Amino acid sequence: MDNPGYIALSRLVAQNRATAVLAHNMANAETPGFRASRPVFADHLERQRGLRPAPGGESLHFTQDRSTWRDEQAGPVQTTGNPLDVAISGEGLFSVQTPRGERYTRAGRFSLGPEGGIVDMEGNALLDAAGNPLRVSPNDTRLTIRGDGTLSSENGEIGRIRVVRFAEPQRMQAEGDRLLAAAPGQAPEPIERPAVVQGALEGSNVRPVIELTRLTTEMREFQFMAQFVEKEGERVSSAVERILRKRG
Repeated sequence: MDNPGYIALSRLVAQNRATAVLAHNMANAETPGFRASRPVFADHLERQRGLRPAPGGESLHFTQDRSTWRDEQAGPVQTTGNPLDVAISGEGLFSVQTPRGERYTRAGRFSLGPEGGIVDMEGNALLDAAGNPLRVSPNDTRLTIRGDGTLSSENGEIGRIRVVRFAEPQRMQAEGDRLLAAAPGQAPEPIERPAVVQGALEGSNVRPVIELTRLTTEMREFQFMAQFVEKEGERVSSAVERILRKRG
């Protein structure tokens, strides 16, 4: 394969990656607390050697998949009326205890577990400000959550929901569609006065119409590059055939 083929192949790989990321965003348009991902591509420049290229053609531009970043824009908040549905207005993440350790999420759909613990949709325990699982007794029937995350019932205060932030949130690693793990060396910073809303749920920040438009554009770009690779292959084959005819 010659240089145009390698350049086109690098672009195809990038387009395939972009399409996969957009499709994943679309699949999570209804996932509470989901953050859309965006791929980051760059040009990898390589200077041609041993050739006398045309003016302006001294370097080759390969497409390089650099990384993926999360769109931290908040999703829409909808009132549900469920007393254990909780949304965060502004920055912050809930802390939950998983078999892999403490993880963080914006998905505030919680419920009561079989032993009185407050758990997320995957059964992970919601943590209090001290890092312990929040629990309610069978006598706690009317649960209220204040704006600072304090959980109370008719029997008094139960605890305060742990809400944290990170100095470099883009370094956090996604685990599934709702959970985030801290990067090595990162420590959570407790938010002393979070803006917590009871009876509400933050939705995904994916806007389906915009994502569909982007997905259509990326697919067209992929098809264009695929056609280019096909034509380039035909060109090379034709050139080789003409050379062999002349030598024959």
